[in-house]
Amino acid sequence: MVIALAGCAKQEPKKIYQWENYQDTLYSFYSSDVAPDAQIGALQEIVEKANAVAKPVPPGLHAQLGMLYSKTGKMDLAMVEFNKEKTMFPESAPYIEFLTRKDKGSLK
Repeated sequence: MVIALAGCAKQEPKKIYQWENYQDTLYSFYSSDVAPDAQIGALQEIVEKANAVAKPVPPGLHAQLGMLYSKTGKMDLAMVEFNKEKTMFPESAPYIEFLTRKDKGSLK
């Protein structure tokens, strides 16, 4: 009887992605004047934690990192992050291509 009831206990749903505080970090980017370098550090920390538990980061995180790198003039790092986003989430390719076009997006 105890074993049968144990199966009914509320279980935490398994998460596909390692979210950490990604949503809060993203919100702070759009709602305050947090320096890009501080946001880069926060996002890199999420990536490190995700790697430590062998879980993928959520969709958009690498794209956001790429945009932040482009804001700081680190175009080589921006392209690395944009390519990671496209590799992990192929459906993001049109958006990433928009960002990386010579005359449009954040990479002018």
